[in-house]
Amino acid sequence: MELEIEKPLNVVFEKLESWIDGFIAMIPNMIVAVLTFIIFLLLAKYGSKIAIKIFSKTSNNTALKNLLSTVVHWSILGLGVFIILGILGLEKAVTSLLAGVGVVGLALGFAFQDIAANFVSGIILAFRKPYRIGDVIEINDVMGKVLRTNLRVTVMETFQGQEVFIPNKELLQGNIVNYSSLTHRQIIIACGISYAEDLEEVESVVRKAILKLEGLIRKDDLIFDYEEFGGSSINFYVRFWIEYPGEPGYLGMKSKAIKAIKKSFDQNNITIPFPIRTLDFGIKGGKTLSEMEIHQAAEDAGQN
Repeated sequence: MELEIEKPLNVVFEKLESWIDGFIAMIPNMIVAVLTFIIFLLLAKYGSKIAIKIFSKTSNNTALKNLLSTVVHWSILGLGVFIILGILGLEKAVTSLLAGVGVVGLALGFAFQDIAANFVSGIILAFRKPYRIGDVIEINDVMGKVLRTNLRVTVMETFQGQEVFIPNKELLQGNIVNYSSLTHRQIIIACGISYAEDLEEVESVVRKAILKLEGLIRKDDLIFDYEEFGGSSINFYVRFWIEYPGEPGYLGMKSKAIKAIKKSFDQNNITIPFPIRTLDFGIKGGKTLSEMEIHQAAEDAGQN
């Protein structure tokens, strides 16, 4: 009975003894691993700072700086972990870890592909800089001022006072209209005048009215052109340039121009006609309302 108990105890003691021997043999490697970990902690800390300093010479994008710092920090630490596992003789653990990282990365890539796309788009936009904070832009029928941007979304404030969060992927793939980059903008006003008016006089009156406005730039580029013979008027466009988005604002300047044109037309007896419609009451066409009344009056006279 005692022999039966001693055998398993001997096995346990032998196993513990082998573990202790292995632990003692691993102490030098563990010391080296700890020192290596401390070294890589310092390398990660100072490496991220150096990366930020280098990046700051080319860009002031805070979000991109933070991203670069994080990537460099964890990349150095990750490299240190793999080296430490090798020092401890855990090569199989390194292989398993790499395989696991690959599988997890693939799964996360499918699950968060939209987030990843916006993330990458944010990095590209940070380097391309199609717009800056404070610029007035238009994207996908949304127009407003850029408030802030990060690596996932760009936040805009519309002229109606709402905040709009636009994914960076849409900004990268869409057509961005930046109204602030060139500091000027063209205003286009459409109008129509009566067929009885002198077209040369109308053009002269409109040009004088627009050129008197304050805030006009590139006065030689003012364009007046007749567009078409409309149903009740001869239609024209007037195009001129203003500073943008500085004062006067686009909408305010457009309103002033319309007022100036109307005032000049009134002073020179130029008519902006109302739309004219002709009503046809004949079954087969060709009869006006007045003809129908005369015809009805004639029928009433014959009956009497």
